[in-house]
Amino acid sequence: MQKFFKTLPAFVGAALLAQVVAFAPAALAATPEEDARASQILANLQLAFPQLEKLTVVVNEITDTDFDGLQQGTFTVNGQQTQTFLISKDNTKFYMISGNPLDVSRGKEEIMAEVAKREEAEAQAAAVRNEELAAAIEGLPFRGNADAPVTIIEFSDFQCPYCSRGADTMEEILEKHGDSVKFVFKHFPLGFHKWAKPAAIASHCAGLQKSDAFWTLHDKYFEKQKELTEGNIVAKSKEFLADSGIEMAKWSTCAEDSDSDAYKAASAAVDADMALGSKHGVSGTPGFFVNGQFLNGAQPASAFEPLIAKAKGES
Repeated sequence: MQKFFKTLPAFVGAALLAQVVAFAPAALAATPEEDARASQILANLQLAFPQLEKLTVVVNEITDTDFDGLQQGTFTVNGQQTQTFLISKDNTKFYMISGNPLDVSRGKEEIMAEVAKREEAEAQAAAVRNEELAAAIEGLPFRGNADAPVTIIEFSDFQCPYCSRGADTMEEILEKHGDSVKFVFKHFPLGFHKWAKPAAIASHCAGLQKSDAFWTLHDKYFEKQKELTEGNIVAKSKEFLADSGIEMAKWSTCAEDSDSDAYKAASAAVDADMALGSKHGVSGTPGFFVNGQFLNGAQPASAFEPLIAKAKGES
């Protein structure tokens, strides 16, 4: 059972993960009792496998088998993949091709209690994450209000096109929410992006002198992303920083001289960002934390609104 659900994203396609779940009643159910049973099965499957929340799952007709006490049915995922299951008549044993049976007999109150328990555990985990992340961004360049009730931390890669979209989204959020949000950028350069880590080091070195210098590079890297290469990233960075007012010789030692202590410290700081992100679930870019709540990928501004409202105590 678990093996099957781990393969769901592979056969439905990544784009389908954006769909909103629509738990439909059994397509061929002829009675209210059968409809209710299908809904109960689906609710329990959703509880056991939260990834189903973003998929459309329909339970089809359930019929008797030659096995005493067992019935057979199918369910369809996003209208593309149909899976057969065996289920006991009292719903306490649900079998896929292999694995242990799953109890899908819990009622609404039991499911709601379990969901509440999980939400409480996630809130506690988010609070712990938020405390650790808050310590990790002390003294770093930020945009917005230093004392804002909402802190958004982005783990990002300057060469990643999705991160460029994420940068645009952060501008939109900061413009809309003003003093309610503090935004901090953390580095997560992916290994196959050849100029991402040199850019991360260069921007870190700039930020050590002036916060504005960091944001100058941040903005220019995303604006000029298609023009930048592994071979020109340092030269282009110098161009971008020409009017920044920082000490360019000091920056150059930090950003270019791989034998210098300053360069080694900057590289270690970037690596520490990546380790911190990985620890808290970041595996690709961009990844965001809104007061400790994780939001993965290049999401639209609307996806941040519920988390921002929750952080502000509005929901």
